[in-house]
Amino acid sequence: MRDKTPCEKDTWDCACFCFLTQPLLISRMFCLLLALGLLEFSLAGAMEIWVPHEPVVALFGQDATLHCSFSPEANFSLNDLSIIWQLTDTKRLVHSFFSGQDQLADQGGGYANRTALFYDQLALGNVSLLLRRVEISDEGSFTCFVRVQDYSSAAVTLQVAAPYSKPNVNLEPNKDLKPGDLASVTCHASRGYPEASILWQDSQGSNITENVTTSQVANEEGLFDVHSVLQVLVEPSHTYSCLVRNPLLQQETQASVTITGQHLAFPAVALWVTVGLAVCVVGLLAVLVYVCQKKIRQSCEEEEENARTEGQDEEGEGPKTALQPLKSVESKDDDEQEVD
Repeated sequence: MRDKTPCEKDTWDCACFCFLTQPLLISRMFCLLLALGLLEFSLAGAMEIWVPHEPVVALFGQDATLHCSFSPEANFSLNDLSIIWQLTDTKRLVHSFFSGQDQLADQGGGYANRTALFYDQLALGNVSLLLRRVEISDEGSFTCFVRVQDYSSAAVTLQVAAPYSKPNVNLEPNKDLKPGDLASVTCHASRGYPEASILWQDSQGSNITENVTTSQVANEEGLFDVHSVLQVLVEPSHTYSCLVRNPLLQQETQASVTITGQHLAFPAVALWVTVGLAVCVVGLLAVLVYVCQKKIRQSCEEEEENARTEGQDEEGEGPKTALQPLKSVESKDDDEQEVD
């Protein structure tokens, strides 16, 4: 009596046998889709597997574990175990294992040499996937298909995060400023993911984010560089703080800049205007002093002239009274002469 072929034993084994024996890539892909179809349309609930309900948060560039497990029966054999990890949306193959070994011929190119199972724990029901050197493009949903005698599947969500660098805060321009001038406070942080939340505060800790222009641009790795600009009116001894927050990691970094007296100066035009006004004031004061002195001098001269005039008048009246007797005497002499 001949042995049964894999297709006669089980439809899943038939798909796996097809996958292993087909030389052409197109045929192998067809067999893989057949296997995945058998998993998706099999009876649900026949086998229970466990995956985390919350998303798995992985740091960019580090390794992550997508947990998936089941409870094996007492007579469980690894030869009976089949595992497929794939992207939930695109059905792209991430990692597959059956017939007691990895089957990675049709693995997606982006995952080559980056995936592995915990082989020493497979017999214990741990079919978790180790994903090395996590990239931004890895973010998404991964489906874990498991088959022993029955089939089951569950999805695991992977979220990628990267902490932002400490912000760099600058004041532009940083010289020749005076109170009331319009200035820009710039804040820059780099290589973070996902997009950051930017918060600006003043010296009192009040939120002043309404006067802000922020841009976030992803680099070739998918990490964001953040550039935020705050427009302010210059005030002496005023501090402005920039807070960069990563919402996924609950990470917050900040930096601040303080406008001190060293930044505040009068421009050259204002200086010359001030000097000119000072010269004009001094000149006006000098003219005023000169005019006052001249008025005082004229007043003094007038008083002296008046006093001199009055003195002359009094001296003129004296001689007139003195001459009168002389006239009378002369007249007497004349009379006497005439009498003689």
